[in-house]
Amino acid sequence: MVKWMRENRYAAMLLLLVRLYVGWQWFTAGWHKLTGGFDAAGFLNNAVTKPIADKATGALTYPTFTAFVEHFALPNVKLINIIIPLGEFLVGLGLLVGALTATAAFFGLLMNFMFMFAGTVSTNPWLVLLGGIVFIAGTNAGKYGVDYYLMPYVRKLLHKFGRHHDDPTAKPTNTPKPLHA
Repeated sequence: MVKWMRENRYAAMLLLLVRLYVGWQWFTAGWHKLTGGFDAAGFLNNAVTKPIADKATGALTYPTFTAFVEHFALPNVKLINIIIPLGEFLVGLGLLVGALTATAAFFGLLMNFMFMFAGTVSTNPWLVLLGGIVFIAGTNAGKYGVDYYLMPYVRKLLHKFGRHHDDPTAKPTNTPKPLHA
């Protein structure tokens, strides 16, 4: 199934529809936050004062995430107020035009999980499911988009800088000395 999603042109056509839907969701959410005076302070305060906890024991379910929000995100809320809307907008744009599709899907998934760790369900599980499909499909999800033209250049660039790792005929630059001579 994964091979089909990553290589089949019919899968690429279906993925185009999924990619456009998920991209539109991210794009519009980011656009509304960028143009509507977004402030994450209340959301972050709520994530700290009412974190997800086990009902029986009261133990925090995601204590590391709660600590991150309390000790980094809240003190830097002005930065978060820029990163979240811009991130949502760029993820949406990348998915809509099919540019760096797998990367955009990855960062979309990262944001979805962060929102769920903070206790927001909303459309996040649905977007995790669809974004996960796009991410697993990789570049085939962007085949009908900018990735069709962009990825050959990216691969060439990566090959150029990573050649000594992939080329079995290349001479190692740092050969370890044998333990026993």
